[in-house]
Amino acid sequence: MHDAVERFARAGPPEWDELLALDHRRVWHPYGRLPAAQPPLPVVSARGVRIRLADGRELVDGMASWWCAIHGYRHPALDAAVRGQLDRMAHVMFGGLTHEGAIRLADRLASWTGLDHVFFADSGSVSVEVAIKLALQYWGGERRRLLTVRGGYHGDTFGAMAVCDPVGGMHAMFTGALAEHVFADRPPDGFEAPLDPAWAEHVAELAARHAHELAAIVVEPVVQGAGGMRFHSPACLRRLREVCDRHGLLLVLDEIATGFGRTGALFAAEHAGVTPDVMCVGKALTGGYMTLAATLCTERVADGVRGPLMHGPTFMANPLAVSAALASTGLLAGGGWRGDVARIERGLHEGLAPARELPGVADVRVLGAIGVIELDRPVDVAAVTRVAVERGVWLRPFREMIYAMPPYVTGEEDLARICAAMVAGAAA
Repeated sequence: MHDAVERFARAGPPEWDELLALDHRRVWHPYGRLPAAQPPLPVVSARGVRIRLADGRELVDGMASWWCAIHGYRHPALDAAVRGQLDRMAHVMFGGLTHEGAIRLADRLASWTGLDHVFFADSGSVSVEVAIKLALQYWGGERRRLLTVRGGYHGDTFGAMAVCDPVGGMHAMFTGALAEHVFADRPPDGFEAPLDPAWAEHVAELAARHAHELAAIVVEPVVQGAGGMRFHSPACLRRLREVCDRHGLLLVLDEIATGFGRTGALFAAEHAGVTPDVMCVGKALTGGYMTLAATLCTERVADGVRGPLMHGPTFMANPLAVSAALASTGLLAGGGWRGDVARIERGLHEGLAPARELPGVADVRVLGAIGVIELDRPVDVAAVTRVAVERGVWLRPFREMIYAMPPYVTGEEDLARICAAMVAGAAA
């Protein structure tokens, strides 16, 4: 490893020198090259909103571990739930069997969303795959295309990649190997903006032209996540609901990133007063403890599926993951998260405001517990990461974005530190 990179990693105890060298030789990290240009920072523990590194440094986590650790780390309720479940069973197959936790979690999710049926999946990407299968089976294979919008991101598996932006997204290299769907223009920016008439007409015309071959419209409601961290008007979602109703299409909402309070509503669709036909959830479902996702649908969709739904993950409704999800959603049920997210939103507005005056900053935007500084150029990820770590903060910028989606339990001082690190990174 390069000397400067080694100094940045500061492994700590001697055994970590060997471990990092082994990581460098053996491990392929997300969206990374081999060999890695920069070694990952070695984590030995995490508690509250802090990640502790092998050399003793502590970093305030501005990412909630890719948006899922909404209650922070080592939360007593979640720890107790998983430990208690271990005393009963760590896993049991879901084919032909069931267990109390899965039943109670399905009932809670259904009552919260207004949907009727819950299919448990392994991850967010897989929940999108299930949603696509639902839509295609609903139409008996007669309609095989989907309509979505540019700028979206729905996962890394092949069905999910096919509804990600094929030009500006991260999966352009797979063009030709993926199903070809219908893409509308990206919704105009601005959560507070009124519905743009030109965009509304464009979407309506596109759907009408392809209605004979479309099974569903698939979108992220209000917030486009990994496709660019952009916010759009809830009126756009209402328009899509109208278009679906007009042509008998299913509306599939990907709430994997936005669900469970991140935007200030329990689910982002609530901003628009819209109920989808199919909804995908994941990430924060277990509070970051275990991988678990779900695809929910209405009675009408379930009744329309021809034959059995052709999907069955080995670890479907894993009891350990379900126990964490019940504990995580149980914490949300009290409603205290609303005040926390509102407080974080105010702190992000205040803390990121100085970035508006910096050269090279194209936009600063905040919605709920999401704060974004967008540059007019690609981010130097290594440089911004180094600046943040030097200030005791963990961030993971991408493309032109320096952003934060912190745990809801982040205190005011730690939130101010996150904002200061983001502003410093934008100035670097």
